[in-house]
Amino acid sequence: MKRYQNLLLLIAVVVLGVAPLWLVDKQEAGPDGEEVAIFGGADDKAKGVISEIDPDYQPWFEPLIEPASGEIASMLFALQAALGAGFIGYYLGVARTREKMKRDAEGNEDAAGR
Repeated sequence: MKRYQNLLLLIAVVVLGVAPLWLVDKQEAGPDGEEVAIFGGADDKAKGVISEIDPDYQPWFEPLIEPASGEIASMLFALQAALGAGFIGYYLGVARTREKMKRDAEGNEDAAGR
């Protein structure tokens, strides 16, 4: 029973992850009639708003390394997220193991003291 439950949950996660990407219309037109990138980042939107507010705005500095394409920038962002999640998972695992070892050591001391 548990095996089938895990399989159904895995299928549900995959469907929930893929369905929005499959169902969305990628050729949507914006209010000005131009094609809009639905999965565009917040950086692009902020850049557009800043240029509307102050067309003469000049950035304070330029990026040190400019990715060759949007796919590479997306890959670097995903890599950054994966490394961060790995670090947090490692930290939580270490903290849990330390706590368990501490409880086991206290239990052994109590058993030896009886």
